[in-house]
Amino acid sequence: MQNIERYKELIKNTFIDYKSNSEFLKNPLIFEKAEGMYLWDINGKRYFDAIGGIYVTSLGHRPPRVIEAVKKQLDKITLAPPLHGISDITLEFMEKLMSVTPENLNYIKAYSGGSESIESAIKFARQYFKQTGHPQKYKFISNYLSYHGGTMATMSAGGNSSYKIKFEPQMPGFLKAMSPIQMRDRFSSWEETNRFCAQMFEDIIVNEMPETVAGVIIEPICNTGGIVTPTEEYFQILREICTRHNVMLIFDEVLTGFGKTGDMFAAETFNVTPDIICGGKGLSSGVVPMGAMMAKEELRESFNGNPEDDVHFSHGHTYAGNPVAAAAGLAVLNEITENNLLENVTKNGIYLKSKLEELKKYSVVREVRGKGTLLGVELVQDTKTMKPFPEGMKLGNALKETAAENGLIMRIAPDWFAVSPALIAEKEHIDEMCDLIEKSLKQAIDKIGGKL
Repeated sequence: MQNIERYKELIKNTFIDYKSNSEFLKNPLIFEKAEGMYLWDINGKRYFDAIGGIYVTSLGHRPPRVIEAVKKQLDKITLAPPLHGISDITLEFMEKLMSVTPENLNYIKAYSGGSESIESAIKFARQYFKQTGHPQKYKFISNYLSYHGGTMATMSAGGNSSYKIKFEPQMPGFLKAMSPIQMRDRFSSWEETNRFCAQMFEDIIVNEMPETVAGVIIEPICNTGGIVTPTEEYFQILREICTRHNVMLIFDEVLTGFGKTGDMFAAETFNVTPDIICGGKGLSSGVVPMGAMMAKEELRESFNGNPEDDVHFSHGHTYAGNPVAAAAGLAVLNEITENNLLENVTKNGIYLKSKLEELKKYSVVREVRGKGTLLGVELVQDTKTMKPFPEGMKLGNALKETAAENGLIMRIAPDWFAVSPALIAEKEHIDEMCDLIEKSLKQAIDKIGGKL
């Protein structure tokens, strides 16, 4: 407690993600320690972390196996000169990652996070087409409401205006299609909505001219749209369209990758193999910043040649493939595969969804969606009309307050909330989390004067 005023002064000289300092300083949440499914603030209050920090701590906070791997690596090598070579542990990490990627996505580069991985894929696709006789292919198509990273190129690929409007103009060459969630009320079924929205990508490609389009960047499950979960057919249509027009299909699995959907990758969950998968977040369980780009093996030939050919991938990052991060990533993959954690996610996902479905008794839950234990709950004012809450009385805003008061960390937007408990969660963790969610939701409904 004695440090709180000093910490408040320090907070004035930094910024909290997507929150004003004046708002945050009213009740600053300063964490001191974490373990497994829980966080503690500097006052000793415990919080159940239902979202893994931000979809990151796949094995819980401070997973022992990962911590031990990092400690051992610190005694060996912590940086391999990136312009001269690569570390042995980075190659071992790559070997393990190759063993779990779908089909032949085994041309791999490790990075320091999701934004770097997506940025790399954008540059990779553009250079690939320049070197394979299609130099005009530079445009990328993604969905409105999507989020693909915080750098300028990944921000331009993203389709959620609230994350980009203050930084415009955006980079050129990035086009948008409608997200299925934006179009669902115009069709008789979710399946029909998805068919229409998938076909929209081909309409854009044809109208832009296929020889100018390099890639489609898509999140299998879109977080910032409210855990938007398209149909399997949606991705199959996208795969067919991209193949037909020689366009790279790039899956942004920064959020969904490494177990959250019940498979190692959502590409497997939806039974579609893209040309590139980009990962991050859960790859190191939050111990060290980590990401990776995984491309089809056949794409590598276009980057191989004599030095004078100058066809190597002209891209790099100082911390890409860092030995300490590689040790963490290797330990996470070993833990997932050796302890059957994907089976645990599948089992927990069925149970968790059934528990969240029970919240529909409060008549403010329109839908529970997602895959595995990555699930979202959409909130409406009335499930009879599906009318959203009016501005000024959004239920999600009240839920942010009540959840924090009850020691619950979730991803909460004005009209939805999401959970993604660690892959190691047990049934009792799911029960505890859902009890806190229900308690917080009831209090939030009461807070805005709603009816239970």
